Amino acid sequence: MSSDEGVVGNFVSRRLFFLQYLHVLEFVVAALVFVVINSLRQRRRYGLPVWPFLGMLPSLVSGLRSDLYEWISDILCEQNGTFRFKGPWFSSLNCVVTADPRNLEHLLKSKFSVFPKGPYFRDTARDLLGDGIFNADDETWQRQRKTASIEFHSAKFRQLTAESVLELVHARLLPVLENAVNQSISIDLQDVLLRLTFDNVCMTAFGVDPGCLRLGLPEIPFAKAFEDATEATLLRFVTPTCVWKTMRCLDLGTEKKLKKAIKGVDEFAEEVIRTRKKELSLQTEDKKQRSDLLTVFMRLKDEQGKPFSDKFLRDICLNFILAGRDTSSVALSWFFWLLEKNLVVEQKILAEICKIINERDDMKNGADLKSPLIFRPEEIKKMDYLQASLSEALRLYPSVPVDHKE
Repeated sequence: MSSDEGVVGNFVSRRLFFLQYLHVLEFVVAALVFVVINSLRQRRRYGLPVWPFLGMLPSLVSGLRSDLYEWISDILCEQNGTFRFKGPWFSSLNCVVTADPRNLEHLLKSKFSVFPKGPYFRDTARDLLGDGIFNADDETWQRQRKTASIEFHSAKFRQLTAESVLELVHARLLPVLENAVNQSISIDLQDVLLRLTFDNVCMTAFGVDPGCLRLGLPEIPFAKAFEDATEATLLRFVTPTCVWKTMRCLDLGTEKKLKKAIKGVDEFAEEVIRTRKKELSLQTEDKKQRSDLLTVFMRLKDEQGKPFSDKFLRDICLNFILAGRDTSSVALSWFFWLLEKNLVVEQKILAEICKIINERDDMKNGADLKSPLIFRPEEIKKMDYLQASLSEALRLYPSVPVDHKE
């Protein structure tokens, strides 16, 4: 064979080799195009593209980078209020998302007992919430709710709440805001309100003041640990169960952060419970009794007539801190944000408040208000426009926009 024939032979063999793999490449490209088109076509039916193996996870990752609740709301509007989320085949991220009022009434009222939190939710949140009211079902939930409901309506608890709010607003919140004005510095109002509600709910739940809302806005270890633990726990709900459980076993990433944060939370709770038990053992009958939730549950007995365990007391208090901290601060943050966007509403609220103040007897007599302005309960009940504004803010931006049922 001549050299020219060898060159031609090599060229032909390479061409055949290239053509062979070109067919394979064309097949792969065609398959990918088919998958993409088919997945995107399912968006009209299911609300989101459904990818092989991954389900709707890519869309969820994209939604987490934007405004998650607005993103979900847009999908719900397109799907007439209800759609089914399909997660990856290897995960437990499969659920029905609904905002239909008829479904909500069925789930949360008509058939409430049929739709508990369920084992998935309890297992995911157990490390932080334990057996507290947010993570409990059936008798455990009913017992805590009944006891808390009775306490919330008691005169002592209402007085404790009113006194703590009054103290925090006049001695903490107003000085912080006044300092910001005098120093001409900007502040994060949501952070300030979060500190306010955290101090308040700790005082009503544990009977202690962590001191988050002070001049300089110091970082409090317990508050930081609680924030980190809450954030890491929430991330579990958008992470495949097998993934976060593996990370927990290997002590990696957010699970390592969660473990450290829960240790800080537990140390604070254990110290408070230990101190409170010592106080109660030395307390005399004539001494003024505490009315915070921790003390109330410490005086109660379980079904066997025994005092509640320290673990159960810790779970109860942490759950109520979670319930009162974020909900109130988020509601107030959105309320003031909306007021800034609607100056007419702000003027009407101020006019209503001024009218009530002018109706006071001491104002009619021409007395000067030298002491801090404090509104009485009967005066607050007259603030109809303020009540309507708060209700509208909660309607537009709910403090708890998502609830899980199984």
